[in-house]
Amino acid sequence: MTATYHVKTFGCQMNVYDSERIGELLEAEGYAPAGIDTADVVVLNTCHIRERAAEKTYSDVGRLRTRPAAPRIVVAGCVAQAEGAEIIARAPAVDVVVGPNAYHRLPALLATGGVDTEMPPEPKFDALPPRRATAGHAAFLTVQEGCDKFCTFCVVPYTRGGEVSRPAEALVAEARALVAGGAKEITLLGQNVNAYRDGEVTVAGLIRRIAALPGLARLRYTTSHPRDMADDLIAAHGEVEVLMPYLHLPVQSGSTRVLKAMNRAHTRDSYLRILDRLRAARPDIALSGDFIVGFPGETDADFAETVRIVREVGYAQAYSFKYSARPGTPAASLPGQVPEDVKDARLAELQAAIGDCALAFNRASVGTRCDVLLDRPGRRPGQLIGKSPWLQSVVVTDPAARIGDLVPVDLTDAQPNSLTGVPVTRTDPPLTRAAA
Repeated sequence: MTATYHVKTFGCQMNVYDSERIGELLEAEGYAPAGIDTADVVVLNTCHIRERAAEKTYSDVGRLRTRPAAPRIVVAGCVAQAEGAEIIARAPAVDVVVGPNAYHRLPALLATGGVDTEMPPEPKFDALPPRRATAGHAAFLTVQEGCDKFCTFCVVPYTRGGEVSRPAEALVAEARALVAGGAKEITLLGQNVNAYRDGEVTVAGLIRRIAALPGLARLRYTTSHPRDMADDLIAAHGEVEVLMPYLHLPVQSGSTRVLKAMNRAHTRDSYLRILDRLRAARPDIALSGDFIVGFPGETDADFAETVRIVREVGYAQAYSFKYSARPGTPAASLPGQVPEDVKDARLAELQAAIGDCALAFNRASVGTRCDVLLDRPGRRPGQLIGKSPWLQSVVVTDPAARIGDLVPVDLTDAQPNSLTGVPVTRTDPPLTRAAA
């Protein structure tokens, strides 16, 4: 009987990519995919950015061990890297612990059990099987891993290691295979994707090479650090047609004083100057960001600066979180830890401001014609939902359309989290926001 597997993913898009590759690795070894309730091997690909995400891992292990036919349990990803053998000590039902830089060794670990959290010198990507022949209409492609920035709140340098970039030629070949498999959109991934460099090839150069692949309609990248927003990358936003007008550029706080305590290496003003240059290169660009509230020492005045920068920038969307002390990070031992009730109140206020900006951005989109890449069914019969160039969710009713189609629509109505798109039947070329 064929052995089966299931991969459950926590956290970021890079973990989504890693989970896809783990699946391909196991299928190359003869495993077949199955549901989490029946699989012989269950891989929990974990995140360690916040405490709650780590606790979810142990909760899932507890549920899995009570299954009538208990699976072999693998804890992979950043919790595995951070806690190593302590995971098995705390949860003996776990068979394998494997870090994000060693999962190419998973088949051998399944045979022996144990822990592998090494960061081997040989690139894991060289040991992974080729990408599947059918990639779907949208695909992720990890181009860079790790971080050298050492923000005081962040565990990534400890769980993913230093910044490492994959060879450009290998990435172009993988992107070509993804397009051949049906991908119309590719998102380039990295902890600091704009820190990518292979010899003389920067991330801007990589974008231009991949953008030239026949059949690729859309290209995106995430996540970026303001410190690495170089001139050639800003220029690419105005010059590369398939590079979508959307950028996720985390600022984390609107207070320069807090940014210094976070070791972010940028100020409020330097961040805003980058955005000015981006908008000069691509006037219709949509901006997204990350925000942490309740960082140690954050005052009411500091927090007010964060709310002010949200409203000043007018983010199309943004992600906001309460500060979560991660063991081993410098911020965990800083004085001035903010009480939870204060964090809760600040988060609610910040999210309200973000919601106001998202709704305003969506309303400003009404009257625009754009292409929407359909990616999932809607709630009602005949409805499909897809992404605009600005990464907005657009609801489209078109009986002739199918998931994976790239359809021109007129945006006719806006809600905080979505828009309505009416299919265009005439043959006019799609309008950009700037031309609308």
